[in-house]
Amino acid sequence: MCYERGVAVTSAETIALLRSVDVFDTLSEEQLARVAEVAVPRSYGAGEAVFREGDEGSTCYMVRVGKVRAIRGHPDGRTITLANFGPGDIFGELAMFDDEPRSATVETLEETELVAILGGDMRRLMREHPDIPVRLIASLAERLRATNERLARQSFQTVQSRVASALAQLVETARADGAGERDVLITSTQAHLAQLAGSSRESASRFLAVLERTGIITQGRGRLVVHDADALQRYVY
Repeated sequence: MCYERGVAVTSAETIALLRSVDVFDTLSEEQLARVAEVAVPRSYGAGEAVFREGDEGSTCYMVRVGKVRAIRGHPDGRTITLANFGPGDIFGELAMFDDEPRSATVETLEETELVAILGGDMRRLMREHPDIPVRLIASLAERLRATNERLARQSFQTVQSRVASALAQLVETARADGAGERDVLITSTQAHLAQLAGSSRESASRFLAVLERTGIITQGRGRLVVHDADALQRYVY
C-alpha cells in the first residue's frame, strides 16, 4: 500500500486504474503490477495546480478520482480551457518524449486523486513495451485533433454560440456520469464556462442571463441547472 499526502492506495487499486487507461490496457497482469510498483499516488484539493505552463515536465499523471482541466493563458488576459480529464484519463504524457517545459497549466476542478509516474520510469516502460509509446502517440494525436476542431469551430462562432456549445458539452459529460435528460446539474462557475468557450467572463455572464430569463437554465453559486438542453441548440450555429 502506498501513501502520499494522506492518500492510501493499494496495489490492486492502482492496477485496476492502469487497466482502465487505454495506454496500458494491452499489458498483462504481471506487467501492470510492474508499472504499479513505480506509480505514486498524489492528492489535491479543489483549485490546486498539478503543474503550471512553463514548468519542467518530468511526470505523467492518471486520474483516479476527481476532475482536472488543462488551460492556457492569452496575452489579453483570457484563459482558454484546452481539455478536461476525469477518472481513467492520462495527461502530462508529452513530457515523456522531450525535455520541453509544460505547454499548459493543469489544475483540479474538485478534490482529486492522481497516480503519477516519473519520466525515467515511464521511458524505461516504453523501452520494455513498444506498444506503450504507440498508444501514447495515438492518444496525443486524438487530443490534438479534438482541440484543433474545437478551436476552428469557435473561430467562426459568436460568443453566444460558443457558450451554448460549451454548456451542451458539459451536459453530455454529466449525462455520461448518470444525469437525466432534463434538469441536469452542472458544477461550474461562470469563469470556467467562459474559459471553455474562449470568451470573457462578462460576455458569458450576459448570455447566461439570457438563458435564465428564457427558462433554459437556473443559476446558482458555482453551479447551474440546465432544464432544457435541446433548447441550447437554437443558439449553436
